[in-house]
Amino acid sequence: MKFLELCKGAEFSVGSITIKPGTRSPAPPFTTSTLQQEAYRKLGFSVAQTMAVAQKLYEAGRITYMRTDSTNLSKMALAKSREVIISEFGDKYSKTRQFKTKSKGAQEAHEAIRPAYLDNPTTTGNQNEKKLYELIWKRTIASQMADAEIEKTSISIDMSNSPVIFQANGEVIKFDGFLRVYTESTDQENNDEERYVIPPVKKGMPLERENVTATQKFTMPPPRYTEASLVKKLEELGIGRPSTYAPTISTIQNRGYVSREDRPGEKRQIQILTLQNGKITATAKTEVTGKEKSKLFPQDIGMIVNDFLMENFSEIVDYHFTAEVEEQFDEIALGNLVWTNMLGKFYSPFHKTVTNTLEKKERKTGGRILGNHPETGEPVSVRMGRFGPVAQIGDSANTEKPRFASLSKNQLLETITLEEALDLFRLPRSLGEYDGGELVVGVGKFGPYVRYKSKFYSLKRGVDDPYILTVERAVEIILEKNDADKKKVIKDFEDIKVLNGRYGPYLVKDKQNYRLPKGTDAEKLTKEDCISIIEKNDKTTKSS
Repeated sequence: MKFLELCKGAEFSVGSITIKPGTRSPAPPFTTSTLQQEAYRKLGFSVAQTMAVAQKLYEAGRITYMRTDSTNLSKMALAKSREVIISEFGDKYSKTRQFKTKSKGAQEAHEAIRPAYLDNPTTTGNQNEKKLYELIWKRTIASQMADAEIEKTSISIDMSNSPVIFQANGEVIKFDGFLRVYTESTDQENNDEERYVIPPVKKGMPLERENVTATQKFTMPPPRYTEASLVKKLEELGIGRPSTYAPTISTIQNRGYVSREDRPGEKRQIQILTLQNGKITATAKTEVTGKEKSKLFPQDIGMIVNDFLMENFSEIVDYHFTAEVEEQFDEIALGNLVWTNMLGKFYSPFHKTVTNTLEKKERKTGGRILGNHPETGEPVSVRMGRFGPVAQIGDSANTEKPRFASLSKNQLLETITLEEALDLFRLPRSLGEYDGGELVVGVGKFGPYVRYKSKFYSLKRGVDDPYILTVERAVEIILEKNDADKKKVIKDFEDIKVLNGRYGPYLVKDKQNYRLPKGTDAEKLTKEDCISIIEKNDKTTKSS
């Protein structure tokens, strides 16, 4: 506010003008890690998906080997790239380069990832294969193109009554070079810098003030990892190799150590002060903070395992362990180190650590005492149970049996509060009766549900809150599910059913699914037809 008051009576003029010519160089051809990162940013592919699609392209002979940390291109590829660039864009766009790998401990046994035939900008296959191939082609061609020529302009604006200056920055592309084909993405999610077209000005030129805006800002925490940024970090630390990035990230998700999730964020009010026409006005604006998309969130089991490993195997989980072992392997390959000595030096203390850890016989549960129940005085705690994180009221020392409730998906052992834990015991709760059966709402392994006549009906995520669900809404959920199930059943022969599935009609017998032959009219099937189809399927399976 004080600064805006100062601006009221200030005169503004152009202080200095700095024009700097510059260049922007293309990124090197893809390695495994950079391909995984860029496919995530530009195409939305997971790391595992990128490698699966790249594997298909490689097997079809469309790209070179996709597990590499080399940025080198063969002489043939360099010559072909130059030929393609000159043919498509002209001689001035060509600049042959050979890049050097910067990643720690790189083993350049293979060429960089590039199209097998650089004169083919597109390929055949499914949409994902076409998209990834095009990305690889553009990156390879761009790496052999001329630098982009840019002109950066920086103008300072002086105030007559203050040493504070305003700064205006602009950038003009004089020659697009490689930018004509490809621009590398970044992990930066928010770019608040606004770009303006700067008009011609001279030093000392007076400027008229239209408005001055002051916007409230908050310090943001470091962003969570995406699969792409985690791969980048692994490469920087020298952890793993091109062939292990995707399996590593898949494993920690499959084991439940981390989960990839979206978070909606929370709304908050920010204050904006605007000086215009000699008056300062205050307005409030709502912004969403903490919104996350496809980010990796640590889970309770992952934190517990990590704490256990850090406590007992600190040398093994050290960031530099993998890189050091790889260096020793290199020395062994060169004949500078005896492999038996290397293994002996590692294994003897490691075996001792394992033995000592097993003798402790202490199972880590990540348990925390949150406080006491406000009505009964019983202790309330959380810990990792057999089927996941649970809250507990009471303990085994009491005569009454402890009560348990599972934590919800977004709750963690380390951060849950006493009030949040007590809320979990409000479920399951009875809503009343409907058509001779009790309606009970609760939360299970697969999320919130309504139980009715021994059947379970899932609540819609983001729509239904189990704590405030009404009888009317519960009945609506049940009827919707029953209607959907009726539409699913085409024919019912008791022990054999003809069902309508995601990919069309199919048969079910003894919990086993059977495909229908192409051209079969599911509506006209008899039980005898179904038996015949099942028998043919069984024979085919046995013979194969």
